[in-house]
Amino acid sequence: MARQKEYIEEEVVEKAMHVFWKNGYEATSMQMLEKEMGINKFSIYSSFGNKNGLFLESIKCYQKKTSSMFQKFQAGKNGIADIKQFFYDSVNISLEIGNQKGCLVTNTYNEFSKKEEKSINEQMNAFMANVKDQFIEKLKIDTLKDEETIIKEANFLLLAKHGLAAASQVNSPKEIEDYIEMVFKNL
Repeated sequence: MARQKEYIEEEVVEKAMHVFWKNGYEATSMQMLEKEMGINKFSIYSSFGNKNGLFLESIKCYQKKTSSMFQKFQAGKNGIADIKQFFYDSVNISLEIGNQKGCLVTNTYNEFSKKEEKSINEQMNAFMANVKDQFIEKLKIDTLKDEETIIKEANFLLLAKHGLAAASQVNSPKEIEDYIEMVFKNL
């Protein structure tokens, strides 16, 4: 007979998410995860297969926690103003969740961009493609822009979003606000 879990999986995944968010995947050890999650390696391996499996569940947890921000962004009808609000919301979400390490997905995207980790890279690439597609849809609201300009601006905004994630780890709130305002000044 299988042993009953003595923990709530969603709670330990959220704790793991914070460890990965703070340290990144590579710098997070199993010992750090055990300590923060309050369960042993056997339980981690039993529930998630390995560190990679736990990390993928942590990414899903993060995406659930940020889903309302994305729903708000997708539902917006104000074009560039919606994208700008999305930038502000993405900075604020890390403060709400209790972490100040930028965007977990962007951090992961940067960490794994040159690694051969198919399952993680597929998730990160799909996420970034979705964000870019959303930028394109919002930019198309301005009917005066041609397709080439829209694509260039979407690429610019995606890179600016990466920069925002990095800056939000080390810069002051005023510097972050100035950054966002300057990004959108000429769009």
